[in-house]
Amino acid sequence: MSAPEAPETPAQPAPEAVARHRTLFRAIHRRKNPRLRRSDITVTEEAQVKRAVKATALGNAMEWYDFGVYAYLAVIIGKEFFPSGNDTAQTLSSLATFAAAFLVRPIGGMFFGPLGDRVGRKKILALTMIMMSTATLAIGLIPSYATIGFWAPVLLVLCRMVQGFSTGGEYGGAATFIAEYAPDKRRGFWGSFLEFGTLIGYTVAAVLVTALTVGLSEDAMQSWGWRIPFLVAAPLGLIGLYLRMKLDESPAFQKMEEGGPAAERQKKSFAESFFGQWRAMLLCIALVAAFNVTDYMLLSYMPTYLTQLGFGETGGLMSIVIVMLILMALINSVGRLSDRIGRKPVLMAGSIAFFVLSLPAFLLIKQGGTVAVFTGLLILGLSLVCYLGVMSSALPALFPTDVRYGSLSIGFNISVSLFGGTTPLVVAALIGATGNDLMPAFYTMLAGLVGIIAVAAMKETARKPLEGSPPSVATDEEAQELVESQRQQ
Repeated sequence: MSAPEAPETPAQPAPEAVARHRTLFRAIHRRKNPRLRRSDITVTEEAQVKRAVKATALGNAMEWYDFGVYAYLAVIIGKEFFPSGNDTAQTLSSLATFAAAFLVRPIGGMFFGPLGDRVGRKKILALTMIMMSTATLAIGLIPSYATIGFWAPVLLVLCRMVQGFSTGGEYGGAATFIAEYAPDKRRGFWGSFLEFGTLIGYTVAAVLVTALTVGLSEDAMQSWGWRIPFLVAAPLGLIGLYLRMKLDESPAFQKMEEGGPAAERQKKSFAESFFGQWRAMLLCIALVAAFNVTDYMLLSYMPTYLTQLGFGETGGLMSIVIVMLILMALINSVGRLSDRIGRKPVLMAGSIAFFVLSLPAFLLIKQGGTVAVFTGLLILGLSLVCYLGVMSSALPALFPTDVRYGSLSIGFNISVSLFGGTTPLVVAALIGATGNDLMPAFYTMLAGLVGIIAVAAMKETARKPLEGSPPSVATDEEAQELVESQRQQ
């Protein structure tokens, strides 16, 4: 009986063949994932980032001061510019004029956004500041309907449309500018200052309107006192313009300018803003819809809602101011938290909170009484701060650098126009049609549901480089560590 044959041993490749395969694999891997050099990494020192954030956030505060003033004075403006003996009709007319600014915001985004991708973020942000301040000042100078008749509301709508057109280039540019300056690991923290500026603008507007309401008689406020907050826009705008003009262009834009011919970037920028980023654009629109419905519900519509419920105008404004001060104290911590645990968990928490807690919050507000109203507003505010602290860092990361300003401006403003700026008008109309004072709660719950779906669909971008930009760090030591860590992989 013969012994069983030993199994054949597979032929081993020659050592030189193994070495060739390894060399080839490494070459292919490097082409897909090129090794970083120290010169590829952007280092932005904290002092530079602080200057950029301060100028951008304060400029943004100026933009939203203008919008806040109009929102808080909507009832008075309705009586001043629209001829009707019906208070509800006048308020609706004033809110419709507020919404008119949002109709032209997408046009402003389409104009300023791609232009900002071509000529730079800094120049466009300065231009939008000039336009907004001028239009706001002009509103304070328009004679009433009793003085010039039909031309009063016409001029008011025209000024609001100039405001909307300029704001179309503001948020996308400001969010892009801060995101491109901030180190990757702290983009959430620094980005949160943009919405901090928004809250400052709303808060200053509310405090000034409240002080005038308390300090002036009702007749004086209706006659000329309401004009003062609009006239203040001129010096505030000059300050914001000065700060923005002193800035350098964002590091990511400078890197992009060094990378290719300007003519190619111009052609690609405009086309890609519309067609090349449609998936990211749809996600941006959904996220912004959830964010802005809830934002405008609390910060713009609530003063009107509280007045219509019979709650004192001054008490309502002061309750909102206190809630905004609390949000300002929390917003940077929320941004920092998103740098640690990610953007998605924080945004999801806010979306779920709006879906679950909006009805209880509005039931408290509807009860009346200072404690109940404040508690309801605070519940809405604490839900909103999850969006406020994160959205400014999450949205710019959806788009590549060469089309970021344009794509974000277009997507953001389409969504704001359709869902955010129309919130006061839509909710007021729903209440008028149904007689149900809880319609704002149901509308806010719908926004929360949209937010849940959108956040579930987005990718996590915390602590990662922006698409189309090299890694950004805070120190030379961190840059060297990054290069060394790649060599060891």
